[in-house]
Amino acid sequence: MKFTRTRYQQGSLTTETRKTGPDVWVFHWRESDTEGTRRLRKIVVGTVKEYRSESAAAKAVATLRADINRGTECGLCRPLTIEQLIVHYEQKELDGERSTKANSTREIYKSVLRIWIKPIWGKCFLSDVKAVAVEEWLFGLKLAAGTKAKIRNIMSALYAHARRYEFTDRDPIKEVRQSAKRESIPDVLTVDELKALMPELQQPYLSMVMIAAVTGLRRSELFALKWSDVDFEAREIRLSRGIVHQVVGEMKTEASRKPVSMEPELAGLLDAWKAQSKYSGPNDWVFASPDSGGIKPYWPENVLRRHIRPALERAGITKLVGFHTFRHTLATVLKANGEDVKTVQEILRHANSKITMDIYTQAVTPAKRNAQQRVLQMILPEQEAVSETA
Repeated sequence: MKFTRTRYQQGSLTTETRKTGPDVWVFHWRESDTEGTRRLRKIVVGTVKEYRSESAAAKAVATLRADINRGTECGLCRPLTIEQLIVHYEQKELDGERSTKANSTREIYKSVLRIWIKPIWGKCFLSDVKAVAVEEWLFGLKLAAGTKAKIRNIMSALYAHARRYEFTDRDPIKEVRQSAKRESIPDVLTVDELKALMPELQQPYLSMVMIAAVTGLRRSELFALKWSDVDFEAREIRLSRGIVHQVVGEMKTEASRKPVSMEPELAGLLDAWKAQSKYSGPNDWVFASPDSGGIKPYWPENVLRRHIRPALERAGITKLVGFHTFRHTLATVLKANGEDVKTVQEILRHANSKITMDIYTQAVTPAKRNAQQRVLQMILPEQEAVSETA
């Protein structure tokens, strides 16, 4: 349905309080439908942190007001910038009462929106974003392929949200060529590269990488481990939480809560780290950061930048590696070893279907133990773990 405007209007600018996060500036205006009924419309302009005064928010509204009066957009005629859409998306999808995403997922989404999408695309109107420009931008980012895929998917989620609220009727992200999707296939390490990497790592980074490489734990799960989660007698790691940007939340899915096998070699390595750590109580983080006095775990980004990537360089490995690389590598090694699909799915704790959740047991099965044992034997470093330097 098209809407017409018979007179120029200034609209009004007010602030509204949200249940979470800073207050937002909201622009209100009226428009008439084809039957002459006047309807009140509103749109979030930005937060009070972004526009610290009414005059600053008013400047941001100027172009929006002009577009409303020109009637340049279709549908409900609500021209939006990506920046404004992000505020609306976070308010409705991430911070709202109806949000179904786990806390770790919400934090990742917010981080990607803040760091990668908003600085480049924030001032662009939805109608100005073109598929070819997005594709070139993603291709040029010096990031792991998996990270590029995540950015693309979150941009797609933004446009899906915009269509749901009738802010736009198009989705340029869906038009990104298949070549860009193929380019997003993540790097994996070979067994030889893993074997070369391990001797270059000191504790606790050796334990971090070994756990990630042979169990497939996500980094949010790895850094959320407490010693009470590690059952050395049963040789299991029991997962009950995730952590993203030092914010503790629930697990990603029910399947993620399945216990993880811990074969003797891995248990021995972790037990050696426990003996060295100053923080070895049941409620202490397995990878407690000395910089925080053990109150918080290490920051994954700092571990990668300061310890793992330099170790990769010393080992002659030039691939761009993140913690998720080890999870992808494990999947590749398991398949190469001829493990059956069910065992791989169980080890990676993927909840692909309700049938899988209902039928397959959550116990650590002999098949999973045997599969992990084979991976350990392939990559276990010949030298003993080196203690952490001062």
